[in-house]
Amino acid sequence: MAIAAVAGAAMVLAACSPGTILNIATTSNGARVEQDVAYGEGPRHTLDVYAPAGAHAAPVAVFFYGGSWQNGDKKTYQFVGSALAAKGIVTVIPDYRLYPQVHYEGFLDDGAKAVRWARDHARQYGGDPAKLFVVGHSAGAYIAAMLALDKTWLGREGMTPNRDLGGFVGIAGPYDFLPSQDEKIAAIFSTAETTTLAEPVAFAGRHEPPTLLLHGKSDTTVFPRNSTRLAEKLSAGGNNVDIKLYPGVGHLGIIGAMGSPMRFVAPTLDDTANFVRAHSNRN
Repeated sequence: MAIAAVAGAAMVLAACSPGTILNIATTSNGARVEQDVAYGEGPRHTLDVYAPAGAHAAPVAVFFYGGSWQNGDKKTYQFVGSALAAKGIVTVIPDYRLYPQVHYEGFLDDGAKAVRWARDHARQYGGDPAKLFVVGHSAGAYIAAMLALDKTWLGREGMTPNRDLGGFVGIAGPYDFLPSQDEKIAAIFSTAETTTLAEPVAFAGRHEPPTLLLHGKSDTTVFPRNSTRLAEKLSAGGNNVDIKLYPGVGHLGIIGAMGSPMRFVAPTLDDTANFVRAHSNRN
């Protein structure tokens, strides 16, 4: 029965935009929502903020959505912002530049700028800049991972991952996937000096931010070995890392489970919120 329900949910998500369905079923729960706030100068440099009602010194999560680094829109993920805000987390969802406008360096630069904006403006929304997390799904999990592990990107914004981040949550992310046989994916990362220097696993050393990796065992878009490989590298470096593999869950279902109609699919929301709360006071 449970497997059939998960399969049915996946079919619904595949048949139409998951965000459309889940956003319709989403309520604000009294959250303060501000849309299209500029964090840079370009048309893709805007973000939405979901602040819990009455928030004070709340943790802050910057959520990066997926879309193969070629498509995506923050408004599709209102259900994620509302769900995390209902758990007491100020949530920032930025748009970022996509291929072919930019290669991988461009969206990582944008991600770092969005994180700096979240730190600098956290208190305006009842957040605590010392409780700052990066969260992402799929291609967005790649962005979050690189910001957490490769010091280059946040370093350009005057930040250091293990000082300024409370942790990183990666949901069905590609962390060990290059070189790629997909021509567009290969093109996105063609500007890297070597493909290794564009992969999160290459930067998993010592003294990294606490990490939670979530992945569906039935994910055939981004295979679970991406998460297990990154977890192994982080663990070998003596880092705080936890990995949860959800049986029968695929690539879309794991993020769809953030929305109230699909929470039976996987405990993505609770696992994320519990991790953020547990690591909010480490600094």
